[in-house]
Amino acid sequence: MEALTHSQAQLTVGFKESNEMSDSATPNLPSRSFEKTLHFYRGVGFLERWHDKNWMILERGDLVLEFFPYPDLDPLTSSFMCCLRLDDLDAFYAVCKDAGLGRSPVVSRDSMLLKFSPGALGWVR
Repeated sequence: MEALTHSQAQLTVGFKESNEMSDSATPNLPSRSFEKTLHFYRGVGFLERWHDKNWMILERGDLVLEFFPYPDLDPLTSSFMCCLRLDDLDAFYAVCKDAGLGRSPVVSRDSMLLKFSPGALGWVR
């Protein structure tokens, strides 16, 4: 099988319109239900880019989150986590509030950190 060039691989996947790609890492997160996970993340502006029975990829601008099925996950005892580094924290916080999240967020403007406790995120059971 012939290897794809960098630009061919980009076009095949379809995530970037340009031929430029910077180094990045993508979190792979558990999902108890792809349907419920997609519903949750659509509420804060993510769009589905790939979905089959074993994997789901969501994007919001340059942010990419990937999910694998984990139906028995207990979110209150899980150590899975993800950090989103954002240019406009206030705008994303407003989107989260509009989506009904953030009942009890811990916000530190000094470090530009917005952190939600598991209960504040409204984990879906």
